[in-house]
Amino acid sequence: MRAGIEDRLLTGVRALGSAAVAFSGGVDSALVLAAAVRALPAGRVLAAIADSPSLARAELVAAREIAAGLGVELAEVPVAELAVPGYRDNAGDRCYFCKQTVLTAIGGLAHRRGFAHVATGTHADDHRALHRPGLRAARELQVVEPLAAAGLGKADVRALAAAWSLPVADKPSAPCLASRISAGVPVSVGRLGLVERAEIAVRARLAEAGIQPRDLRVRLLGEGFRVELDAPAHAAVGAGLATALVTELGGLGLSGPGAISVYRAPALTPPR
Repeated sequence: MRAGIEDRLLTGVRALGSAAVAFSGGVDSALVLAAAVRALPAGRVLAAIADSPSLARAELVAAREIAAGLGVELAEVPVAELAVPGYRDNAGDRCYFCKQTVLTAIGGLAHRRGFAHVATGTHADDHRALHRPGLRAARELQVVEPLAAAGLGKADVRALAAAWSLPVADKPSAPCLASRISAGVPVSVGRLGLVERAEIAVRARLAEAGIQPRDLRVRLLGEGFRVELDAPAHAAVGAGLATALVTELGGLGLSGPGAISVYRAPALTPPR
């Protein structure tokens, strides 16, 4: 099976001729970038990461390391999602305005640099998600989705990334910081920074207790906040540590009641 998905992916990428890969440092876009390195001539591949307050600094550092490891230039493209009212308002379709802004900026760079396509790490399972307004922006801007086009789902992506020895093969999903702000709560630089500092603080406190969570989110709610941890990490957090975490986050500036709960991945539509 691996040979089949590998051939489909490389054949599809080769047909592009050249591509600027919208790169986040996650496994999906890293696999597209690695496929482009394998399938396209030298100099016909560019990685482009959108840099804004919604990108955690640790993710930017990791993206630089991955691109360097693949021998690909990484263009850091400043974007201003917060200048877009629909993004700031966060009414439920924030991702549409985000992707429209980000992919337009990367598309402009690709055009100036002579790359024929902008490619994203969208895979087949993403199209089964119950709510993905960002995919509409991608369609409107006519970006290409090599993973989805080759029929690769998330399990295929991780399997092929492992076969190609990509260091992010098992990396958990790490969506932008704005994804932690509940719909209806406006997005601001202050709130994005607060989420980033809070997640760093939680991870550090858990590490002191010998707990290494795979999935961690600190979510800002309409009233209060919620820390979400993968099930094993959540089970390891006792009442005393949970209270300490909530208290520490309150000291950082998170307001209202706080809770510790189990992280659950976004729902998908049932396969047909």
